Amino acid sequence: MNRDKHNNPVILRYTPNERSNHWITAICFVLLAISGLAMFHPSMFWLSQLLGGGQWTRILHPFIGLVMFLSFAILVLRFWHHNLPEPGDVQWLKQMDDVVNNREDKLPKVGRYNAGQKLLFFTLIACMLGLLLSGIVIWRAYFSWYFPIPVIRAAALLHAVCAFTLITSIIVHIYAGIWVKGSIGAMVRGTVSYGWARKHHQRWFEEIVKSARAK
Repeated sequence: MNRDKHNNPVILRYTPNERSNHWITAICFVLLAISGLAMFHPSMFWLSQLLGGGQWTRILHPFIGLVMFLSFAILVLRFWHHNLPEPGDVQWLKQMDDVVNNREDKLPKVGRYNAGQKLLFFTLIACMLGLLLSGIVIWRAYFSWYFPIPVIRAAALLHAVCAFTLITSIIVHIYAGIWVKGSIGAMVRGTVSYGWARKHHQRWFEEIVKSARAK
């Protein structure tokens, strides 16, 4: 049984490798959001100074994008089986009022991830694929001259739409992490308390406890 510094029992939610993988993806996302916004509109060009100026921003943006995609792909391989749809997910979404008002005792038992987290997971997959494919088309230094102008323009539009959706989704993700006390700590320390697991992911908590007792 794992215990925290106060000798309280805790459950391992994320291993060091999983946390490192997450934070690499997160850091790349921040750098890409800054550089992407700097190139998106002249009023935000000042953000390029954070990456060394306009030229470096233009050069670094696609390479950081590749790092983020690869890091995120590893996350997908790690966690896809925890994000598969389950019968209780639809009911969970129907009871969004109970979710927002912290009436989790009225909700179906949740596994490692709830329906909202699963929707975010698949939204991020769609956005990442859209950004990768459109990004290759508009990558002027290496690939854009292979494509006709209409295709490049369509790719630029798709890139902007996927980026907007991704940024919005991550803002919701961060807000939810702050709103559900203990969630950010899980990605920093790797562990959660028994109370947190029982309250927010009861079925996952029961599975962990049952497995521990069987050993």
